[in-house]
Amino acid sequence: MAGGLWPVIGGLAPFLQWRGGRGSDDESGQRNLRSAADRFSGVTKLLVPGQAPFASGRRIPLAAFAERLLAAYGPQGWWPLLEHRGSNPTLTGRLTGYHPGDYSFPRTEAQRFEICCGAILTQNTAWPNVEKALQALAHQGWLAPREILSVDESRLQQAIRSSGYFRAKARKLRAFCEFHLRLAGCPPSREELLQVWGVGPETADSILLYAYAQTEMVVDAYTLRVLRHHGYQRREPSYAAAKAFCAGNLPRSVHGYQEFHALMVEHAKRLRAAGVLRADARSIRAGRRRRR
Repeated sequence: MAGGLWPVIGGLAPFLQWRGGRGSDDESGQRNLRSAADRFSGVTKLLVPGQAPFASGRRIPLAAFAERLLAAYGPQGWWPLLEHRGSNPTLTGRLTGYHPGDYSFPRTEAQRFEICCGAILTQNTAWPNVEKALQALAHQGWLAPREILSVDESRLQQAIRSSGYFRAKARKLRAFCEFHLRLAGCPPSREELLQVWGVGPETADSILLYAYAQTEMVVDAYTLRVLRHHGYQRREPSYAAAKAFCAGNLPRSVHGYQEFHALMVEHAKRLRAAGVLRADARSIRAGRRRRR
């Protein structure tokens, strides 16, 4: 138990607070920490990028599964930001920009807007491609709503080309910028976001959770595949069904939701790198064909 596990357990606070709110009480919180340490006695150090994922064994309650992910991988520090000099705890992505265990971001309106743009640009592409697009926008001085609206559309498309579907995404960014300016600094509702052209449920929830610290559960393709792989869902669920399942089994917590989403992505990447999820994806596609 000595040494190596305690830095991991320190990162469990968002999930320990889910147990009836006792994590906010010092004495009860310490009991929770000791209990978590006992449960994860086999975890002696954080997994390093590229290391094989832990074996979860039999299906356990989703909150306990989230704790095991956090014990194995540590806090993920999402959402990464261009100007933040932080470490990268993940398998892929930025070399810097993450802020593990620090939930004070975004700290500025510029950071909030960058998260919103990233949530739009990451549609149907890998995060490193989004990083390149964001860096190109920042290099040109266009990573702000008025600048995006004023720049020639062909130049905007070229700047975000690395993110794929760059013509459509340029339109989406412009539509969001117009919406963002109308907000005048006020947080949007989910319904308002879904009225913006190009913003779907996952994008809206990502913006609300990470940019505006609202308790909106985010599920993505990685989450759906992990839920199915570990037996929480028999078939690939819809977005709404998966969101309802996760939210119904994890007490409401902004920081807990952030960690859970990020950890599910990291776990899926490790499973995929280990060759586990590729076969699972084929069975999902086969199931889709059978249901048609």
